[in-house]
Amino acid sequence: MRMQKKVLVIIIIAGFLGGVAGSIISAGSVHASVFGDIWNFLKGTPSETGTAPVGLSTTTSPLYAPTIDYERAVVSAVKKASPSVVSIVISKDLPVIENCPYDPFSNLPPEFKNLFGNGVQFSQPCEKGTKLQEIGGGSGFIISENGLVLTNKHVVSDAGADYTVLTNNGKKYSAKVLARDPAQDLAVLKIEANNLPVMKLGDSDTLELGQTAIAIGNSLGEFRNTVSVGVISGLERTITASAEIIGSETIRGVIQTDAAINPGNSGGPLLNLQGEVIGINTAIVSGAQNVGFAIPVNQAKRDIQSVRTTGSIKVPYLGVRYAIITPGMVTSQELSADHGALIRGSDEGPAVAPDSPAAKAGLQAEDIVLEVNGTKIDEDHPLLTLLQRYSVGDTITLRIQRKSRTLDLPVTLGERPKGE
Repeated sequence: MRMQKKVLVIIIIAGFLGGVAGSIISAGSVHASVFGDIWNFLKGTPSETGTAPVGLSTTTSPLYAPTIDYERAVVSAVKKASPSVVSIVISKDLPVIENCPYDPFSNLPPEFKNLFGNGVQFSQPCEKGTKLQEIGGGSGFIISENGLVLTNKHVVSDAGADYTVLTNNGKKYSAKVLARDPAQDLAVLKIEANNLPVMKLGDSDTLELGQTAIAIGNSLGEFRNTVSVGVISGLERTITASAEIIGSETIRGVIQTDAAINPGNSGGPLLNLQGEVIGINTAIVSGAQNVGFAIPVNQAKRDIQSVRTTGSIKVPYLGVRYAIITPGMVTSQELSADHGALIRGSDEGPAVAPDSPAAKAGLQAEDIVLEVNGTKIDEDHPLLTLLQRYSVGDTITLRIQRKSRTLDLPVTLGERPKGE
């Protein structure tokens, strides 16, 4: 049985105030024998001048050297990445409420006003126009020299708000929301600037548990470029994140880290020790201790490339409705496969959308999609998540179980229709 998914709180400040793994850098090696140092200490003889007993090394080096090497790696990674990290300020025209004079007895005849304290001053809240006010903030990072900035979709979800980007060198830019991904918690902003420092993207497919993770962001919407360090605590997590502004959303395949992530870190980078982005910080567990999540940067690369080439985010589209096969379904429905995506219609529409890429490729209702380009489909790797690795126009191969036959069908992905 799969563990029950916890509901998470998206780390946006709006309304409330609110990639790419490299190898793990070695912590270094200790050349001095620890036992030799202990022996010399007990004799009262400094290890660098004393003679160790037979079998104990006389070669020494500072025992703290490995930690120093590690700290240097962290500092170097932060120095590389920090110039590309930005803070995002969210502002909106809000009513200005003041206390205005108010006379509750104004409609009474003069002879009665004295009975109710004529001349006594009363006041009540009243609206005095509107004023552009800061309502929240988030983080992001620069992905092109000419001003493209990647962040979370929930940071810039309010179409009626204004967004300002503050760069690491203190400059302020008005930002335009260029594109919001309809399928992932990602968005791209545009600022009018050139020759900006670009964040280097890594490879999140090579991440390993225990690998160092560094989070940078606009913590609490107040402390810009806050750095926290931890490890990769989990991979391929499925979470349900929620926020008052956008409701709840299921996010699959995310990275779990214990690097401290706070409100305002949304959209900021999660780094490896080479200073490369391995993820985009997106959510935390409410009430937990250092349980945060980041979208793997490889899931964002398609969006970045799409915006660079077309100016918008084009999401790949297959055109099927499906249910992920569970062990219970195999037995109760006598299915011919124990994993995959069962193509099946519902009240919302047919199993295969007419004139869709799936229909053109020959997919049929009750087909079971077993693999996408050789990657097995299961509960942790649903069809939609695997499709997000590809771009509009890419041709993929789907392995299909159709009753007793296994077929390989090439499919050219289309562009997701608006509203789906």
